Amino acid sequence: MTKADLIGKISTDAGVTKVAADAALNSFMTNVTKALKKKNGKVTLVGFGTFSKIRRKARKGRNPQTGAPIKIKAHNAVKFSPGKKLKAAI
Repeated sequence: MTKADLIGKISTDAGVTKVAADAALNSFMTNVTKALKKKNGKVTLVGFGTFSKIRRKARKGRNPQTGAPIKIKAHNAVKFSPGKKLKAAI
């Protein structure tokens, strides 16, 4: 599903225009991003799941084309843990 597909579904389900659905989705994504930028960033949607920020350590990897070893820097990543209702639905 693409962002445009999701906007269409939100528009239909909520009975709002696609412009309003787009604004709501953009607001959601912006606010989740802002929350995850904080030191202990975490967003919990009860029943759906939790978005949290984790720190990945620096490590060694391999270039898949040449097989040469490379260094991968430490960086932040986003982790999603599905909630109970989402797990049951899938």
